[in-house]
Amino acid sequence: MTRYSPNWDSLRTHTVPAWFDEAKVGIFIHWGLYSVPAFAPPVGELGTIPDTEWFVANPYAEWYFNSVNVGRGPTYEHHLKTYGADFPYERFADMWKAENWQPDTWADLFQRAGAKYVVLVTKHHDGFCLFPSRYTDYNSINRGPQRDIVGELTKSVREHDMRMGLYYSAIIDWRFRHDPMYTDLDTRQLNCPTHEYADYVYHQYMELIDSYHPSLLWNDIGWPYAGEYMLPHILSHYYNTCPEGVVNDRFNGLYSDYTVKEYEQGSMDRSAKWENTRGLGLSFGYNAVEDERHILSPQALVRELVDTVANNGNLLINVGPMADGTIPPLQEKSLLGMGRWLEENGEAIYGTSMSSRETLTDGECRVSFTEKDGNLYLIADAKALGSICVESVHGEIAPLAQTDGLQWNQTDGNLDLTFGHPLDYPVVLRVRGGSGQ
Repeated sequence: MTRYSPNWDSLRTHTVPAWFDEAKVGIFIHWGLYSVPAFAPPVGELGTIPDTEWFVANPYAEWYFNSVNVGRGPTYEHHLKTYGADFPYERFADMWKAENWQPDTWADLFQRAGAKYVVLVTKHHDGFCLFPSRYTDYNSINRGPQRDIVGELTKSVREHDMRMGLYYSAIIDWRFRHDPMYTDLDTRQLNCPTHEYADYVYHQYMELIDSYHPSLLWNDIGWPYAGEYMLPHILSHYYNTCPEGVVNDRFNGLYSDYTVKEYEQGSMDRSAKWENTRGLGLSFGYNAVEDERHILSPQALVRELVDTVANNGNLLINVGPMADGTIPPLQEKSLLGMGRWLEENGEAIYGTSMSSRETLTDGECRVSFTEKDGNLYLIADAKALGSICVESVHGEIAPLAQTDGLQWNQTDGNLDLTFGHPLDYPVVLRVRGGSGQ
């Protein structure tokens, strides 16, 4: 087993563990005090709204504290009307009961959805911890649910044969510094600048690593600048404690195992491992304002998965539970729809590699490609009648499931696909021995 030293040269010998590349599907969970007010204006996706407008009308419900703190906009007006001007955010800690939460029920749903790993928010920007930290009483043992959310879910997830990852907001904690944030630059400039806070983050990271041995550490936005020198110590301890551990890229540009694309912010990179993360709706935390217009349908979720995996990524799709611990029915419906598709077509997703063939598009018809064990997988989709030709396809062709609406004809190494009607879900064809062509 490789042992890592607390320096950058040693850490940069680390490689992405095979399990992460093979897993393809993860579930993100944002659940906390913000799930009580459960409000945000569903204005659009990150990356499509100008920076100057985003923070005043933020569609992320988990940013409720800041959206009120800016002193204007839809969330601010909602808070005044619903709770009053003298209602502090911290009071939500005594309103969050999680009375219907069953971690095994969640884990069972995520398993049925086809997930191979789960990432839970342990502390978001509001500073409330979902684990019994020795460094603050502002946690889910002393307030609110009075349960070790992280510990209980970790146990259930592992009992359902999935890996457990943990999210932590390192550079922002509004209990340490609560200046309103109006721009993306503010998230890096109006952070917590003290060595005291950097030490706090260091100690809580060590708690999470030593108590729960997470398979993945998902850091958000950045790392306290005053504590950057601590990062090699944290990361080497993590890799030595969790030999198959993996971390994302939000460490001030100093280190990463893979990169993250969040909605339309960031980009996929076929040359390196990346992760596509987004909510099933426009928010990560539960937003009671969202309805079917804002939630990815089962079909749209599968298409998001296919596009991600075919381009060398993992899909980390977020679930925003209601305050009582219930997964909203629309979110559950989409997850189960993806799971049913994966039951029949998962061979073309799990454990695959990106093909050298990039996605073909002809009008409303498209074909994406993955490879595994020498086989080429064609994941065909159409939102309208049409046809598309895939060149240089040799080998025995067989569908993984029913192909209603799709016909194919192989001539002189070319494969002509004809769609008789729009498809509800993509159809997968396996080409035996076709990956080398």
